Amino acid sequence: MSKLTKRPGLTTTTRKAAAAIRLLVLDVDGTLTDGRLYYGPRGEALKVFHVRDGLGIKHLDRAGIHVAVISGRSSRIVSARCRELGVKHVVQGAEDKVAAFEKVRKKLQVDLTESACVGDDIVDVPLMRAVKLAFAVADAHAEAIEAAHVVTSLPGGQGAVREVCDYLLDARKR
Repeated sequence: MSKLTKRPGLTTTTRKAAAAIRLLVLDVDGTLTDGRLYYGPRGEALKVFHVRDGLGIKHLDRAGIHVAVISGRSSRIVSARCRELGVKHVVQGAEDKVAAFEKVRKKLQVDLTESACVGDDIVDVPLMRAVKLAFAVADAHAEAIEAAHVVTSLPGGQGAVREVCDYLLDARKR
């Protein structure tokens, strides 16, 4: 069982919404990673991803839940990680995450009530308000936490996405 929290707590309504999710949208920097950017002489050199997050994403895929990555930045490292995990819907350099989400959602024929996202900062807030179920990582900006229905116990890049994946899968079982 995950250790998710949020005022006023995890409700029956939140769990019911989680059970219906067919699309999970993930931010990258600060959500799938710890938010730090490593630069070398040729530009961005490294991003660190948590292996448990990757396995959680694969579990969602096996359960028939689509996973999309929408990031405001562009990185070959993100492309490589998404390929490795089998994430087919990747939008990088998205200035408008809601518009990018709408394109992915419509392509997959997923209703708004079947959509969730995980974010960590104010650029994610419009998307968090657009989906049925919004998650914020534990170390998210205060505005992202305020916009979230659920907050993870772990920070971004340290297993927070896995908590969300486990929560969605657990909600389906009940």
